[in-house]
Amino acid sequence: MTRLLTRVSDFLHGRKSDAGNATVEFVVVFPVIMMIFFQSFEAGWLMVRYTMLDRALDITVRDLRLGHFVNPTADTLRTNICSLALGISDCQNALMVELVPVDTTSWNLPSPNATCVNRGATIQPVTTVTQGTGDEMMIIRACAIVDPLFPGTGLGLDLPKDASGGFALVATSAFVNEPT
Repeated sequence: MTRLLTRVSDFLHGRKSDAGNATVEFVVVFPVIMMIFFQSFEAGWLMVRYTMLDRALDITVRDLRLGHFVNPTADTLRTNICSLALGISDCQNALMVELVPVDTTSWNLPSPNATCVNRGATIQPVTTVTQGTGDEMMIIRACAIVDPLFPGTGLGLDLPKDASGGFALVATSAFVNEPT
């Protein structure tokens, strides 16, 4: 009898049941929380891959300066960088290396846009790999194209991508050849 009176009292006072409120809040908040989680994970993994590429390029530059490479080519530099850059999948096909001298009298620097792999083309762009002479300043750039883990999330949608949907990670370093 008390249940009936409670129901009638609730009906007359306009009270409604609280059942389902948590479900509605969950349905509204959960996608936002998951989107933030996926964006954070994507940004973290992108930073790990960039850090590994930058570290691999630094180690390769050190070996290059010390003369561990005799007549370096783009392939030997790429192979060395890829052996050290663990976070980049299919590194041999995703990485482009450029090594150019800088004229210190005119300071003509190479283009600020690094040459990257074009995954949609069968013939890849040509990059310059010049060993340089003694006491000459050199700039080396490595550009790797990596795929996003979650392309549909905000970070995957906002970052600039190439035609195949990959991000370009560019690491740059400079050094001076030892005098001869």
